[in-house]
Amino acid sequence: MPADNRAALRHVLTHLLTPLLMCVGMGLAYLGAFAAPEPHHLPVAVVGPGPEAKVFAQTVQDKAGDALDVTTLDSRDAAVHELRTRHIDGAYVLGDKAPELVVASAGSDTTVSVVQKVFTPIATRQGVPLKVTDVAPPVSDDPTGQGLFFLLVALSIGSYASVAVLGGAGGALRMRTRALLVVGVSAVVSLLGAAFAGPVFHLAHTGLWGLWGMAWVYSAGILLIGVGLHTFLKRWTTLAVMVLFVMLNFTSSGGVFRPELQNGFFGSLHAFWNGAGFVEGARSLLYFDHYDLGHYVGTLVAWLAVGAVVLAVAAAAERRQRGALAVKKAPAEDEEEEELEEAVGV
Repeated sequence: MPADNRAALRHVLTHLLTPLLMCVGMGLAYLGAFAAPEPHHLPVAVVGPGPEAKVFAQTVQDKAGDALDVTTLDSRDAAVHELRTRHIDGAYVLGDKAPELVVASAGSDTTVSVVQKVFTPIATRQGVPLKVTDVAPPVSDDPTGQGLFFLLVALSIGSYASVAVLGGAGGALRMRTRALLVVGVSAVVSLLGAAFAGPVFHLAHTGLWGLWGMAWVYSAGILLIGVGLHTFLKRWTTLAVMVLFVMLNFTSSGGVFRPELQNGFFGSLHAFWNGAGFVEGARSLLYFDHYDLGHYVGTLVAWLAVGAVVLAVAAAAERRQRGALAVKKAPAEDEEEEELEEAVGV
């Protein structure tokens, strides 16, 4: 094989490494997070006065083992409060005639399904029908409550795909200009997200401006981190942002399965990852009377701050290396085109 052909083949094989690594990463992340959901310390309550409720709760706990964390509450009102403050995922109310299962499906439809599978057989063995009451249902336009997760997907793809453009095609611009473009692009992405959530698909019947604000902070955080990383990673930036904001992000967001149904790795990421901050913050804003909203907004702001630090470090590095690391124009253009081609969606 001629030397030119060998070089061209080596060039192609090198760039095929990125999509193959994406394939491996997506398989490990999605199948690892979603393939076998099982409850782990799922918080539920048994509601009733006196020792009968405590004995019943202990019986359920002994049978479930580590799958459930069963507590007792004295009244149905207390159970509703615990559900609306998201301390429990279901409450089994003992009654003289028939038991009642109280849930809040806006928090997670899949979690409610698991709770129903736990308590429906118990009621069946008692020979009574189980009444299910949903104290926080999602809007009728989003009956499963998973529309917010797909909104997260749209915001994330719009943000991380723009990183390749701002980092590659915008690489010749001063970092200050790229930072201003980040602000503008994230504003556009968040406005599109608000349009999807509001007039297009009606996911948010109230609180749309608050949702837009969270979407802007979320998108800007991704763009700042991605543009900053591009200074150091170049064409590998696409893979890096996909790991951060797709593979680890979507799987730990709680949009499909909350951490109580996932393994420890993805469940632990849920506590501080930006996708979880957006999804849970949106749920708090729209369905749970803003409970703990400040915590979720704080998570998004923390990622925004990390992005600002990464961008500042990248700007300093570029200033130091502007003269010493000058490269030929043609290779730079080739690399830019290759990177833009690698910016793929999910």
